[in-house]
Amino acid sequence: SACSQEVNVEFEAHSISDNDYDGIKKLLQQLFLKAPINIAELTDILIQQNHIGSVIKQAEVQEESGEDEDEDEVFGFISLLNLTERKGTECAEQIKELILSLCEKNCEQSMVEQLDKLLNDTTKPVGFLLNERFINVPPQIALPMHQQLQKELAETQRTNKPCGKCYYYLLISKTFTETAKRSSKRRGEGTQQREELMFANAEEEFFYEKALLTFSYSVQEESDSCLGGRWSFDDVPMKPLRTVMLIPSDRMNAIMDKLKEYLSI
Repeated sequence: SACSQEVNVEFEAHSISDNDYDGIKKLLQQLFLKAPINIAELTDILIQQNHIGSVIKQAEVQEESGEDEDEDEVFGFISLLNLTERKGTECAEQIKELILSLCEKNCEQSMVEQLDKLLNDTTKPVGFLLNERFINVPPQIALPMHQQLQKELAETQRTNKPCGKCYYYLLISKTFTETAKRSSKRRGEGTQQREELMFANAEEEFFYEKALLTFSYSVQEESDSCLGGRWSFDDVPMKPLRTVMLIPSDRMNAIMDKLKEYLSI
């Protein structure tokens, strides 16, 4: 396996604060690439609503090293943008537009209509779940991060703070498929694509399994190799995608159980 040499880096979660701005923004850029989303505004909102969400940082090392400036580097974060409550902010509207326009390009009309209805039904808020991290952060960290977020959302709902109740969670996952196999079998391509999907955040496969609706779109045109344009696993070239999923919130407990089962250390 790739991680044959042990690097003992401890990661720990902190609540989100002002000095995480650049780090969160960088991770959002990794997700959205060249999509027309006001990432600066989105980052601001995530920092303002600091009663939910966490950032991952390296645990304090006791040795006094001269490189303090990296101490605060953000290696990942989790948070949620309630698209329904934030209706009218530029980034919330852009995220909905982006997803619907990509759905139109990649899906049947009936699915576009279903998604449009779900995203615009103000009686059933949709929370855009953001869970981004750098590739070198082990997936085990996802379990406490998600558990903490669920706890914060429950508390938020109890105290009537913004962002609380969500009927659906919207995710955009960084995914890949093998480039070569695409042409081998034109028929039944849908089922084939399902088998081949690989998730950059491994745990998001459990979200995918429980999703009410999902579709994928290619980001090959807008990825540079450093952000995962030319990926290969075992020398098989991979095509970078994003996979959109909408998950009813009452399936979240089942997903959490799966995460516990697979990610407990």
